Amino acid sequence: MSGESSITVTGNLTNDPELRFTTAGSAVTNFTIASTPRTFDAQAEEWKDGETLFLRATVWREAAEHAAASLTKGSRVVATGVLKPRSYETKTGEKRTVTELDVEEIGLSLRYTAASPVARQTGRQATPTAAGQAGSHPADDFTISPRQYADDDAWFGKDANPTGRVDLPAVPEW
Repeated sequence: MSGESSITVTGNLTNDPELRFTTAGSAVTNFTIASTPRTFDAQAEEWKDGETLFLRATVWREAAEHAAASLTKGSRVVATGVLKPRSYETKTGEKRTVTELDVEEIGLSLRYTAASPVARQTGRQATPTAAGQAGSHPADDFTISPRQYADDDAWFGKDANPTGRVDLPAVPEW
């Protein structure tokens, strides 16, 4: 949208994401990101934690389903979005306003840990294969062991080159 400023927040989820669906069927996931700044105190020669920011975040539609499936309590995330004010009234009648992050993009932070992407199925439901794994590749179900190849096979047979070296014949000089 025009005139809105995006911000990026890095922090850890305080709880598992909560996936819900609107009456119209749109997915929405809510979670809280805790972000604590750290500074180095040169006099004490140690790192000190600043005041923690707890930011409520919302992500919509397909990204909401992906976030709920991928993130858990404690996940370190990098989230980009727009700050939105939301007003409400408490049970005692007090009017309050909170600022929430309307997430546009979110991903796992790889600063302290590694992650492996998992491709999602598009357009069709994953079906179990002969090996029993949903959505696996046909090559994953290959049932012949390399030890069952012919003994004279150059790549897998008993005379295969165990060192992996290939000695090329000398090229004659002209």
